[in-house]
Amino acid sequence: MIPLRFEEIADLGLGRLDGGAPGALVTGVKADSREVGPGDLFVALNTGVRYVDEAAARGAATLVPDDQEAALAALAELVRSRSDAQVVAVVGSTGKTSTKDILGALCAPHVPTIWSDRSLNNELGVPLTVLRLEPDTKVLVAEMGMRGLGQIAELCTVARPSVALVTSIGPEHLELLGSVERVAAANAEAVASLPAGGTAVVPAGVPELEQHLRRDDVEVRRFDPSDVDFEDGHGRFRIGGRTVELDLPFTHRHQAVNTLAALHAYAALGLPLEDVAVGAGSIELSPWRGEEVPLPGGGFVINDAYNANPDSMRAALLHLAERAGDRRRVAILGEMAELGESSLAFHRAVGELATELDVAVIGVGEQSRAYGPALHAVDAEQAVEAARGFLRPGDAVLVKASRAVGLEGIAEEISNFAEAWSPS
Repeated sequence: MIPLRFEEIADLGLGRLDGGAPGALVTGVKADSREVGPGDLFVALNTGVRYVDEAAARGAATLVPDDQEAALAALAELVRSRSDAQVVAVVGSTGKTSTKDILGALCAPHVPTIWSDRSLNNELGVPLTVLRLEPDTKVLVAEMGMRGLGQIAELCTVARPSVALVTSIGPEHLELLGSVERVAAANAEAVASLPAGGTAVVPAGVPELEQHLRRDDVEVRRFDPSDVDFEDGHGRFRIGGRTVELDLPFTHRHQAVNTLAALHAYAALGLPLEDVAVGAGSIELSPWRGEEVPLPGGGFVINDAYNANPDSMRAALLHLAERAGDRRRVAILGEMAELGESSLAFHRAVGELATELDVAVIGVGEQSRAYGPALHAVDAEQAVEAARGFLRPGDAVLVKASRAVGLEGIAEEISNFAEAWSPS
């Protein structure tokens, strides 16, 4: 972290601050007491106040904030003010985390780069990411999530992006936002936050977003899925009249489109497209985002259980069908959360697509009955038992749901019980 003097932090008046001395430098701000040491500031978030003494014993200064979100934001803004790094704000309805992971890996071989850990994308996660800025950092890729209007704008006040990357616009958080138009408006706050001369990277053909792209002092770069040819992990990407070829560590078509978006942001940062392949082999997606594990008998299970909305469900089912070939196709699908009054209609549409693709569905949760599943389970535990009796060697299996359903451990459970399929 860019060092801060202890007295600078004290002058912010953020809460109960202990353990430092005038002139001492704070070189890291952390929220996990197990990770701190001398030179660090431990910020007690949520129940973290229980671990203040432990952090102090490890040699860290400690802060029990009066307002944890405001305290982290103030610290992050102070650090950000001393960095000349270019910041990319990654927002959108689907694909944020994967696109962030891809872009970070592409940039890192060329300039000192930091990107968000997993899905640290909220009022606490974004400041913690910004607080990782080092004096030599040139690029920071910050994923930003939202649940309503105004939230991305607040996060951008902390991170001050020069590039806004909108991965997609679709139905998400409709219980709070009410319409896809308002989803677009919420994500477009990242574009509005850009300084003159900034760049917006956006999906082509999204009418709900176009009204937010009228600034004449910002470059707008549109990416179109038709600009990708992708098969078996090899992609040809058309970027502004140039073609880039990459070998990628995944086979998902929707991840190739995320890569196209990342390539546009990479180019907007002024990095060399002719050398972008150097980082492609280092791409490592965050957990539960399309991880594929082989099963005995030539099948596999795809763990895509981190989250789900209608667009990501559609992409995951299409990928399952493409990867399955002549294998039997099975999807363990949990509910999609926060879809408001249209929730059942969205669930029915997913079920219709599954039928069209010849995918047998094990539904999890009450609303999953709208998928028209072959089997229904009330929760993850029951879903494992349903899968145990339904799956067979050679199956191609997808696991996907909103995070609240808690299906992320099912793929491992399937791998465990599938070991019994192997010949003795």
